[in-house]
Amino acid sequence: MAENTRLQSRSTASGTPVQAAAVLVGAVFLLVGVLGFIPGITTGSGSLEAAGHDSHAELLGIFQVSVLHNVVHLLFGVVGIALARRPSSARAFLVVGGGVYLLLFLYGVVVDKDSQANFVPLNTADDVLHLVLGVGMIALGIVLSKRSGTTGLGR
Repeated sequence: MAENTRLQSRSTASGTPVQAAAVLVGAVFLLVGVLGFIPGITTGSGSLEAAGHDSHAELLGIFQVSVLHNVVHLLFGVVGIALARRPSSARAFLVVGGGVYLLLFLYGVVVDKDSQANFVPLNTADDVLHLVLGVGMIALGIVLSKRSGTTGLGR
């Protein structure tokens, strides 16, 4: 009983590990979204387009970005931080958000990179990153929820 009380007070005071992970992931998305607009960090920022494969700007000279891509990162970051308030919603952000990134990975693999369908835009580096993000976010959501006893998406 004392152990359960200690865990509850620690969780209330500093958040659970899954909440901390959601905040961290959200903060990284916010940072990436901002960096996508900064010349020098984003090469070819003069060719940053609103959307589409014609945007030749690349974050860190590697990841193809557009205004849409950067805004999505910013929104994803805000959502992650907002949902980190409760363990169950933090878990949902990580697991569902990871699923979204896996779908984005699959989309990037099948889309013709030079077509209008590549509206985000995505390049091969983005595809690999989306795969890693998807798997990593889902793993964080599941593993850290088991540690803190938050296993259901609806709790």
